[in-house]
Amino acid sequence: MSRADGFQAGAAEFVVLDSGCFFGMESAEALQVRPECFVLDQYKLAETDLAPYPCLVIDAFADQEWLYRQRDLIRRFLDQGKLLIFCGHLFRDWLPGGSLFVPRTIRSHLDYTVLFHKPHPIFTGLTSEELTYNKGVAGFFARGHNPPPPGAEVLLTLPGGEGITYIDRMSTGGTILAHAGNSLFTYGPPESKPERIGSQLRAWARAEIGRKEGHG
Repeated sequence: MSRADGFQAGAAEFVVLDSGCFFGMESAEALQVRPECFVLDQYKLAETDLAPYPCLVIDAFADQEWLYRQRDLIRRFLDQGKLLIFCGHLFRDWLPGGSLFVPRTIRSHLDYTVLFHKPHPIFTGLTSEELTYNKGVAGFFARGHNPPPPGAEVLLTLPGGEGITYIDRMSTGGTILAHAGNSLFTYGPPESKPERIGSQLRAWARAEIGRKEGHG
């Protein structure tokens, strides 16, 4: 499903790994037509020149056993001052600074409540309730957390203070945005207010890339 026809190196900003999973197929197909995105078969990661691309996007359906085997490549990418966006439950030690997913003990739907730890442009205009509930059902946004590394900037938490979304500028020479849930890059159906998360995330990513390049 990788977009190859008509693609010119350097034209895209975001390399989006395509897992080939059925549940990620719709998102991958939608991103293929976006000029800022290069959708790449995850198993071609090692043979692809990532030099032209400032950001790598990995979702919850990626093969983490494969990513573990590519962990040195991923660290080298980040140590060049680049950005990695990962959304999912971390169960293999491939993400620099990352800790394995810890599921939340649930006694009621209130245990899924998403709280703002600090304001951030990715979530501007959204409320805690809008993030917590999808058509009246809680638990879609996060059901646990990947414990943030020391020095990480925590953006969102669960009621026990568990950081579910964080930015890590300490573990590598680049920036990692990690979210313990479904992809923020393509988050939400078009008719929902949280759909703005995807566009706001891309805007933040461009600003972060520019900031890193300015300090490089």
